[in-house]
Amino acid sequence: MVAGLLVLVALIAAGAVLALVSAGASLTSDSTALAKVSLPFGGGRVQSVLVVTGPHSRQLPVDVRNERIWPRGLIPANERVTIDVVIKRPGWISWLSGATQRLHLSVVTPAAVLRANYVTLASGAPLRLNFDQPVAAVSYGPSAAQLGRHLLGSPSNQVTLARAADAGTVWVAATPRTWESAPAAAVSWFPAGAATAAVASPAPGAEINPTTPISLTFSKPVSAALGNAQPPVSPITAGHWQQVSSHTLVFHPEGYGYGLGATVKIGLPAGVKLIGGQPNGAAENGTWTVPAGSTLRLQQLLATLGYLPLKFTAGATVAATPEAQEAAAIHPPAGSFAWRYNNIPSALRGFWAPGTSGTMTRGAVMAFETDHGLTPDGVAGQQVWRSLISSATSGRGSSFGYTFVSVNEASQSLSLWHNGQTVLTTAVNTGIASAPTATGTYPVFEHIASGTMSGTNPDGSHYNDHGIPWISYFNGGDALHGFTRAQYGSPQSLGCVEMPFSTAGRVYPYTPVGTLVHVV
Repeated sequence: MVAGLLVLVALIAAGAVLALVSAGASLTSDSTALAKVSLPFGGGRVQSVLVVTGPHSRQLPVDVRNERIWPRGLIPANERVTIDVVIKRPGWISWLSGATQRLHLSVVTPAAVLRANYVTLASGAPLRLNFDQPVAAVSYGPSAAQLGRHLLGSPSNQVTLARAADAGTVWVAATPRTWESAPAAAVSWFPAGAATAAVASPAPGAEINPTTPISLTFSKPVSAALGNAQPPVSPITAGHWQQVSSHTLVFHPEGYGYGLGATVKIGLPAGVKLIGGQPNGAAENGTWTVPAGSTLRLQQLLATLGYLPLKFTAGATVAATPEAQEAAAIHPPAGSFAWRYNNIPSALRGFWAPGTSGTMTRGAVMAFETDHGLTPDGVAGQQVWRSLISSATSGRGSSFGYTFVSVNEASQSLSLWHNGQTVLTTAVNTGIASAPTATGTYPVFEHIASGTMSGTNPDGSHYNDHGIPWISYFNGGDALHGFTRAQYGSPQSLGCVEMPFSTAGRVYPYTPVGTLVHVV
């Protein structure tokens, strides 16, 4: 009987050991974590975890808490993840079942899909986003690059967002797990009603860059809203329309885009209203503004191209593309200016003010405009900027140098300075008391080898002088030019600065349009 009892005890013990050995650990997916480890009845611990994903087997860092495996960073939704876990068995049983147990699991991270991307809402109704399964985290914002991430108190199939406008677009990314990421999708809402509405991104009235794409999303499919037409873009801009979804068109500007300082308009056909097209309502067109190029960048380019008596050294290289150069025009790169010549006239030195418009900069713009076949008005408009950027990226600068003309009415003399040297000093005749030469500093605006000068004398009579040589107009009818007088060095003109023909012929090549004439 004792022997039989011993046999029974042995059988029970063997069965228990066999149960412990056969009851191994398990690795399964989890409703909140990436995966869950279930340890065997006999005990053990997680010795190592290896998590990899993607076509290149990228290893992901993880934490193990309460037998659950949590990613340290975000993992894309709908991505296959492979998990390998090694379980360390307790020593008292390892002699029988082995010291370790290896577990393997392959899972696809869950993904949530928006049920509707285009919705109509009653006045004052909130924007409710509906998903095909509960989500635990949602990110949203005005663009795919500007999203704010929010964790929900508990997973839900519906997320409610506040809205400040009757229509608009918000970019949304939602995931069933808090440790996931997902690509953003656009959700557009429109006022309830039968009329066709559209929303634009960026919103009408916004400031944009010259190459900012503009999207139009319609409450109806594009074909129903526009037919076969495409919205006109003003100013006429190199680029193309692209239909990116059934309801959305995007205009992609190319090259120089809309241009610096442009007012961009996009028109829609009758019956299609752009929500927010006007400050207080809808309109059949939208307007956006592009910042003008900055004065500082204008000066940087003019100096680089040799139109200023200064050199510019950039702190960083701007790429030789229209987009990069226009971005630099709006937000100038850091750098430093230095005088190009050692012997700078004190008056000229006093005109320089980096970042501030002034006579020196205006004259340099006029010189550049003249060299490039543009009207020399001294205003850096869109065409001037495009020509400047083209010249800068191709390295086509001016080889003329820089001239500064000083006229002193007290001494009736003229001094011509060019590229650091005083080329000549000569006696001149300036205006008489009843028609004086105006003091100040003026850029030459017209440069002709010979012309007719006409006007009214102080006594009311008229003059009409033909064949006046070497004329450089700088202020209204005042000009540097040649004129025959018995002598020079006293006020005799009607405001001009007169010189002997031969002297004027020497001055003329140094005074093209844009040259500063300083009269004191």
